[in-house]
Amino acid sequence: MPNSFFLFHLEVAVTFRIRLARPGDAAQVLDVYAPYVRDTTVSFELAVPSVDDYAQRIAHGLASTTYLVVEAGGAGVHSDDRRIVGFATYGAFGHRAAYQWSAETSIYLSDDCTGHGVGAELLSCLEDIMRAGGIVTSEACICSENTGSIAFHRRHGYRVVGEHRSCASKFGRWLSIQWLEKPLAAYRDDPEPPTPCAEGVQQLIIERANERLAGRDGAHNA
Repeated sequence: MPNSFFLFHLEVAVTFRIRLARPGDAAQVLDVYAPYVRDTTVSFELAVPSVDDYAQRIAHGLASTTYLVVEAGGAGVHSDDRRIVGFATYGAFGHRAAYQWSAETSIYLSDDCTGHGVGAELLSCLEDIMRAGGIVTSEACICSENTGSIAFHRRHGYRVVGEHRSCASKFGRWLSIQWLEKPLAAYRDDPEPPTPCAEGVQQLIIERANERLAGRDGAHNA
């Protein structure tokens, strides 16, 4: 069942919840991601990954950094019937050792869940997990055509630091990218090597994010 159909019928009392992803979420995560691959220049992939391939991506993300999903549902909806409407993760910014304190973020949301503050809380939750794991700088690589995402990141503390012009081709045209960054912690002269945030700590951070989401849901549904 498409997310748009699901959310249409729960519009009055829809609630959102962030949790750690599972490899078994791959099909629903692809429901969110595939339209960005097929129809837009938001993603620079040219073909939609298979469910099996995406399950491996989720497993790798969980093992190396984190992988978050956000679910939508309504009052009284069983957890098994909630639908994934967004996801976020981060990975290496560069492969040389000196880059290890920086990380590149990815965040995708279904169009249906805009206007609820979900993107802001999902990004904030991801950044808190990054910070707890010793990441100092968050990096975002965004197609220059994706002005909505650029504006979203700028509203949440990112600044544009550079542009690569005509560095990719999709849909028969050349595309440019903008790099945005945000400091997550102080820049110390001798930083400790980052360590992936323990699952228990991630769960505490997610709980706090869900408390904030619950407050937004209450205000929206009042």
